[in-house]
Amino acid sequence: MKQETILDSILDLNSTNVWKVTEQDIKQAWEAEKLEGSFASSEDKLLNIIRLNFEVVHYRPEDPRDQVKYENGEWTTFQHCNVKKGWVAIRRKYITSLTDLSYENIGHITAATLLELIDRNFGGGWDSISLSMKDIILSSFDISTTTLPASRIHAAGGTLEKKVAQGYEVLEITKGTWVEAIFAKKKEPMAKLRLNDDKYDDEGNLRKSSAMLSEDDEDLPEEVDQNIDDDVDNAPDDDQMDEMYYSSYSEGVKNNNDEDDEYAGLTIDENVDE
Repeated sequence: MKQETILDSILDLNSTNVWKVTEQDIKQAWEAEKLEGSFASSEDKLLNIIRLNFEVVHYRPEDPRDQVKYENGEWTTFQHCNVKKGWVAIRRKYITSLTDLSYENIGHITAATLLELIDRNFGGGWDSISLSMKDIILSSFDISTTTLPASRIHAAGGTLEKKVAQGYEVLEITKGTWVEAIFAKKKEPMAKLRLNDDKYDDEGNLRKSSAMLSEDDEDLPEEVDQNIDDDVDNAPDDDQMDEMYYSSYSEGVKNNNDEDDEYAGLTIDENVDE
């Protein structure tokens, strides 16, 4: 069975498939595109994508020092679209320590590889990892730990046995007579919530296409406009508003006077002796 080609064109390269291609895949696709047409306007964007998984440098092949450094078989080289820019040399970034991990590459390693990197981290266990590095790891992996006496860590039906049964990889770090077990499992990719595809877009917003509206819905705006027009037509004019205001004001005064009847006839003597 013929193996599926990841890159039919260098323009197909993206942040997802760049992790699956080799240096030779990129070189062949790059050079083929140069022969068929110019992609100079996309060159910088493509190089930024390549940088996610590869080291990228620019060099001059006529410089003897560059020749020794980049044309020694460790790098894959190809020419810029604009020959005045020289050549490009790339090689895969290898993850050999925790400090090589990033939010971009953490999703492209296995749980077993992650635990191997943690084991190389001076054997300090999970607590020895910096908070920033933990954030990167936890963005793609479920992590849990337990520390038990060495005599109990492999007890039947214990935490280690249960976690392994749930698909976790485990790293055991001996700490005197105790053992720290670090469990790691790749998180399932987050599925984007999709409501009714016919009525909602990718963000869950109701589509406004008139094709999605029913016949009754199409009449709705006109009915609303008509109701608004009726309200405007029936609204009182300025004279009516004044009459309504003074009528309500007079009624309020009358009611207040009724409440003050018990004080009727009383006056204030301004000449009250001190």
